[in-house]
Amino acid sequence: MYGNPTKQREIIRVKPHVKKNDLVLVLSGKDRGKRGKVLRVNATKGTAVVERVNMMKKHTKANPQKNVSGGILEREAPIKLSNLQVVCPSCGKPARTGTHRTAEGAARYCRKCNTEM
Repeated sequence: MYGNPTKQREIIRVKPHVKKNDLVLVLSGKDRGKRGKVLRVNATKGTAVVERVNMMKKHTKANPQKNVSGGILEREAPIKLSNLQVVCPSCGKPARTGTHRTAEGAARYCRKCNTEM
């Protein structure tokens, strides 16, 4: 009403190259070189939560009604998808992925060893 009207951000949906339960390698950041399993992928934000990567401390207050003890919890924070690369399960090397059509539908494959993932 007063001042400048706020603009809504455009939501850009990009199909992620990383899926849940993929083994990934972190390419940049404080955890560069670490490997881990993807726990969650948020396609709208372009982030993923990787097991034991990008750990942060969260201070929690005790709540006896919900049986929550207070203290400092350590948990994974989301990491951008552009900083992750999928590790091929057959050759064990980080590789880019491609897609091709099969009889069952689209399938991902490793661009290094040409095997389906």
